[in-house]
Amino acid sequence: MKLVMIVGPHAVGKMTVGQELAKITGLKLFHNHMTIDLVADLFAHAPQERRRLTELFREEIFRAFSKTNAPGMIFTFMWAFDLKADWDYADHVASIFEQVGAPVYYVELCADYEVRLARNKTENRLLHKPTKRDLEASERLFKTLEARYRLNSLPGEVQKPRYMKLDNTNLPPQEAARRIADAFELAGSD
Repeated sequence: MKLVMIVGPHAVGKMTVGQELAKITGLKLFHNHMTIDLVADLFAHAPQERRRLTELFREEIFRAFSKTNAPGMIFTFMWAFDLKADWDYADHVASIFEQVGAPVYYVELCADYEVRLARNKTENRLLHKPTKRDLEASERLFKTLEARYRLNSLPGEVQKPRYMKLDNTNLPPQEAARRIADAFELAGSD
């Protein structure tokens, strides 16, 4: 059992790289929109309840999955590095897997702003993330959160034993996944 956390700003390619990493490692992909989109329509006008349920579902999924015989999970989310709550959340998720002896790997993706704006409209993203299909709202949220939070770490800020930062501005997702698998010796995890 292992956990690979892929973090980074909007449309950096967390899910897409995760999909490719899952193909070459046998790890299961649990991208953040799997829970966000589950409750988005039902609780569109109740953001606190939407967030509570999203967190509850994730917590239960992490706990149940960590007890299986699966080789591991890839989890993606947007980490605001200037929020203590996000650091605490990452540590909490990691602790669930560490309690069962699973190593945790941290991958931070970064890419140029304009590239990410273009990726925000890709077919794969829209196929797997229904809440991103309203392109105007999605881009507005992208720009709002980008201005509000620091979504990439500062040099030396992340002090995790199994951590890498990868600029995937000009990397196809398959190559980014290959570099991650090679760096952490994850290929053939299944």
